[in-house]
Amino acid sequence: MSACKRLLYLVKHRSLWAQVRRNVTTWSPVGAAFNAKPHRRLDVFEKNGLFGVPELSCPAGFQAAAKTALKNTQRLVEKACSCPPGAETVECFDQLSDGLCKVADLADFIKVAHPDPAFREAAEKTCVDIGTVVEKLNTNVELCKSLKNLLDNPNIVAQLDPDTRRVAELFMFDFEISGIHLDDKRVKAVGLHVKLLDLNNEFLVGSHMPNRIARSAIPEHLHLQFASEGSFIQVAGLHADSPDDLVREIAYRIYLYPNADLMDCLEELLKCRHKLAKLVGYESYGHRALKGTMAKTPAKDFKMMRDMKKKLNPHSECLLYLFPCSHLSSAHYRYNIEPSLYSPYLSLGACMEGLNNLFSQLYGVSLMSEHPSAGEVWSEDVRKLAVVHETEGLLGYIYCDFFHRSDKPHQDCHFTIRGGRWCQETSQYQLPVVVLMLSLPHPSKSAPTLLTPGMMENLFHEMGHAMHSMLGRTRYQHVTGTRCSTDFAEVPSILMEYFATDYRVISQFARHYETGQPLPESMVARLCESKKVCGAADTQLQIFYAVLDQIYHSKPQNRSTTDILKDMQQKFYGLPYTPNTAWQLRFSHLIGYGAKYYSYLMSRAVASMVWKQCFIQDPLNRDMGERYRREMLAHGGAKEPMLMVEGMLQRRPTMEDFVEALVSELNPNFETFIMDSES
Repeated sequence: MSACKRLLYLVKHRSLWAQVRRNVTTWSPVGAAFNAKPHRRLDVFEKNGLFGVPELSCPAGFQAAAKTALKNTQRLVEKACSCPPGAETVECFDQLSDGLCKVADLADFIKVAHPDPAFREAAEKTCVDIGTVVEKLNTNVELCKSLKNLLDNPNIVAQLDPDTRRVAELFMFDFEISGIHLDDKRVKAVGLHVKLLDLNNEFLVGSHMPNRIARSAIPEHLHLQFASEGSFIQVAGLHADSPDDLVREIAYRIYLYPNADLMDCLEELLKCRHKLAKLVGYESYGHRALKGTMAKTPAKDFKMMRDMKKKLNPHSECLLYLFPCSHLSSAHYRYNIEPSLYSPYLSLGACMEGLNNLFSQLYGVSLMSEHPSAGEVWSEDVRKLAVVHETEGLLGYIYCDFFHRSDKPHQDCHFTIRGGRWCQETSQYQLPVVVLMLSLPHPSKSAPTLLTPGMMENLFHEMGHAMHSMLGRTRYQHVTGTRCSTDFAEVPSILMEYFATDYRVISQFARHYETGQPLPESMVARLCESKKVCGAADTQLQIFYAVLDQIYHSKPQNRSTTDILKDMQQKFYGLPYTPNTAWQLRFSHLIGYGAKYYSYLMSRAVASMVWKQCFIQDPLNRDMGERYRREMLAHGGAKEPMLMVEGMLQRRPTMEDFVEALVSELNPNFETFIMDSES
């Protein structure tokens, strides 16, 4: 962006900034915007589409958008198959991917987040339609041949820049895992892919559906803790932050009560994945899913688990049993602090101000609040942020869907709506657009939204994903932002958790929403120390999840998913299974992270190494922030993940380094912390 354009952009926002300063003198503009109640929009005669896409002003617009995308798809397929092999071929493939993703990714979000069932249904149909086309393209022999002719010619490959060559190889990998080589069995592979699209969608939607119980079945004084549905109480989550033991127990038993239809769906999904993997030549779905990642194979993943066991608990059959915690543990025990004492210092505005300050100091980036146009957002309380660099100008947009809605999944997520790419046809960069979805409480009449320490940490985590998307500047959208190896994609988000619980970072923004007084130093220290213990407990739980995920996606077990859960929970977590529960039916990560949940552990190991080597001495160091962007965030998936890690650490980590990093996370001074707490 030119200096003139940057100036015009800042002038555009000046009126908003001035208004905020007049009304709220103690907060920065972004802090004030998130601590204020949303304004009802009066521009009723103006009607834009969702995310500014004109067609999406009504549910029928999804069909129109899909029709346009599919028409362009046919044109680009013909071009890719007819143009001489070279960089233009790869450009055609990326344009093809971009056109389909811009419709499918937007629909993938709307189908779970829009409050209007008509929009959700239209979006869901679009996801299936586009997904079916993608699977057919992945087994299109002529299209594959155009790419193979390029990659099989060493003279042409030698002329490609590294990014173009890697993107070409990634597209070829998509062909290979889809069974392009199967000849007479190719139709069967496409059929399995299409069936999996339906099963994935059914399980994902079902995993977020609430359960209900008769109001008379629970004590009357607890009715207000749950949503009402006539003569029933609706339980839509685990209520893990509730200080009431009975509320948490009721939520746990009801929310995790088995659903027979969803159980059948999961069993069929796992069988179908295994059939597909075997059909295209892999030993298991896990082997298929891990190809191209840092782990490479399930064997390497399990080796990391075994090495951790040897270091931590060499004489026990149970991998880990370090902490006396359970799914029913209360929020104040989880953090070993009382959240209500901290929440007044952690208003949503204060936390957003903290993020803005952090990004400004590390990257020279500011978060600027914008007013969405009518029809641009799906709920009135959604906020829009422009991400602006001090010299590069506008980098992209983040839509913040932060507040609880009964029809919205109770899961914190990052969604890519539009990937960044260099557009040769316009000689401009296509700006990335993402959504961050949380489930925070609404502001009250007397106070803004106040976060618990856990909510604050989740906000920082998801914002790490968003900045990965914003700060990347890849040539191709196929590898933009978080479109990288799954076990690398969580590194930026987990690294943000370290910033969220560093006393130097917290001290910059944690202040009382009424008085402006900073969080006392003793409370800051307590919060940071408690995170070390809780982080260790979370890592322990993630190990159990990762092992369960790998077992589900290994060879068929000939037993139910619940029986596998019971067994793995005993072996790898050490806590007894609660009868008549089926936690795996709420394990929605089995869709996007199927056979790859270990990614959180691999990413945590990398994030731990980066934090301790690069940021622990000075978490606000601009030079280190720039290095982090240059070596890790800028490339998306255009560079091998291990090369990015090597560039940041200036050394190539070994498996022993990964194990040591995780072991150090699991060895806080737990006993001292508990005794200190009790005193």
